[in-house]
Amino acid sequence: MFTHVMIGSNDLKRSKAFYDATFAALGGEPGEMDARGRLIYVHEGGRLMVTKPINGEPATAANGGTIGIAAASQDHVLAWHKAGVTHGGTAIESPPAERPNGAFVAYLRDPDGNKLTARTAPTR
Repeated sequence: MFTHVMIGSNDLKRSKAFYDATFAALGGEPGEMDARGRLIYVHEGGRLMVTKPINGEPATAANGGTIGIAAASQDHVLAWHKAGVTHGGTAIESPPAERPNGAFVAYLRDPDGNKLTARTAPTR
């Protein structure tokens, strides 16, 4: 259904450090800057793009929005969370934990305030 997720950033260098580290924790590759100045991450068929807003206004986080990232294991979720906090992200909600459906979940805000979650697939 979706081709990609695009989020705004006020500091692409800071975003690249954060997203390179968090995607590396999941086994992904560093982002590439395209000719239009957008960071592009491709991992397991999904694309995340990070850009300065084209209207010249400051980037803001979506209130109520969350970007979910699939993780292969609980260890990947924990590594993702640690890499994010180490590279300018903020831990939010509860500590990484298993949910009633068996999914293991962690939440962060990136340096621009975008809400992210990494999670394993539910087991029940």
